[in-house]
Amino acid sequence: MNLVLSNKIALVTGGSRGLGREMVLAFAKAGADVVIASRKLDACEEVAREVEKLGRRALPVAAHVGNRDDNDRLAETALKHFGRVDILVNNAGMSPLAPSLKETKEALFDKVIDVNFKGPFRLSVLIGEAMVADNGGAIINLSSTAAFKPEPHTVPYGGAKAAINAMTVALAKAFAPKVRVNCIAPGPFLTDVSTVWRENKAYEQSLGLKRFGNPEEIIGTALYLASDASSYVTGQVIRVDGGTW
Repeated sequence: MNLVLSNKIALVTGGSRGLGREMVLAFAKAGADVVIASRKLDACEEVAREVEKLGRRALPVAAHVGNRDDNDRLAETALKHFGRVDILVNNAGMSPLAPSLKETKEALFDKVIDVNFKGPFRLSVLIGEAMVADNGGAIINLSSTAAFKPEPHTVPYGGAKAAINAMTVALAKAFAPKVRVNCIAPGPFLTDVSTVWRENKAYEQSLGLKRFGNPEEIIGTALYLASDASSYVTGQVIRVDGGTW
């Protein structure tokens, strides 16, 4: 199985922390140069220095994926700097909770949709079309088990992630055969942005593996989908959730 990414160019949104950071460093160790995007430039620069210590090139870019202009600028900057993008990972996301269904403000609803769906759609289209015009590539979207197990307190978030699953299939068709588009649907991972559920022992024991995921456990699936090891895989949503039944 070939998990090597020698001289590939990867762009990872939300790449300065959590699962995004794990994927950035894993890609660099596998031989890729990386564009690291998130809202805070200093955080991107910190991870960029880690990438450079691994002997790979890194480009930190401040961008808010919920902003259309930022997505346009991010795509333009990455393509201009490296000449191409071979791997796009739409990892940036957010899941704020409203006090209740009735008290879900329109601004919160719109913000969740902008970051979790509209932004990844725009960036995928920009980078995907550039990939089609060049030598192809791989797009990896990050969904969530909330798309499969919707709960009353996560309606906008679960809906946006379900939309990402649908987008994955649609763009796989749109960009075939030169670009493969797949999706990872993570379950509960113990990142620095995980919330109060990390103390919920009943939730933990309800999982098939009886534990929450460690951030580095996203790497295997990400490398698989980014590399030629998954050369005959497209339009798929792979759950990495420890057994969320």
